[in-house]
Amino acid sequence: MIVLNELASVLNIRSSEPNKALAQKLADNNDEAGVKELVDNINNKKIQSDIIKTLYETAERKPSLVVPHAAVFIQLLDSKNNRMVWGAMTALSAIATECAPLLYKAIARIVAIADKGTVITKDHAVNILVKLSAFKAYADDTLPLLLEQILAAPMNQMPTYAEKTLPVIDTANKAAFLDVLQTRLPDIEGEAKRKRLEKVIKKVKA
Repeated sequence: MIVLNELASVLNIRSSEPNKALAQKLADNNDEAGVKELVDNINNKKIQSDIIKTLYETAERKPSLVVPHAAVFIQLLDSKNNRMVWGAMTALSAIATECAPLLYKAIARIVAIADKGTVITKDHAVNILVKLSAFKAYADDTLPLLLEQILAAPMNQMPTYAEKTLPVIDTANKAAFLDVLQTRLPDIEGEAKRKRLEKVIKKVKA
């Protein structure tokens, strides 16, 4: 219970700062046992919000500590608690490169959750698709899914998704990517977002 005692709710602190501090401590100490203790208690409803926060903060600092527990986060995508769903997606996004084969096998599930999820859930699902698309072995399957996400993206998110996708676009997908961007361009409201999207289009055409 050593690690659990450092969670915000256990300390009776209404702030996420203790959880961030714990994540940093776990990362700095390469504390595999501490991470396992958190994962083992992830279904404790009294502290699970603090646990998921600490775990995805740890994943962002040191992915290798959280990678062994990737399957747990995939299971949490089906949680009825939305906090756990987007928290799990955030963690998976942070470790996607390190556990690409596992996430590739679960990609249909990840996309399905994203399609009905919050903006945060969608954002991190897009991050996962981008990271998987950097692997040639997966790109043929993941890039079309990524383009579908851009095509259906909320207007405010669309330029960001386009910018994140640009680095993984190859010659074979350039025309399809450009078509999606030009299809969405008339939807963009606000000069700043329009300019961002036009900049991506210009780079694709270059």
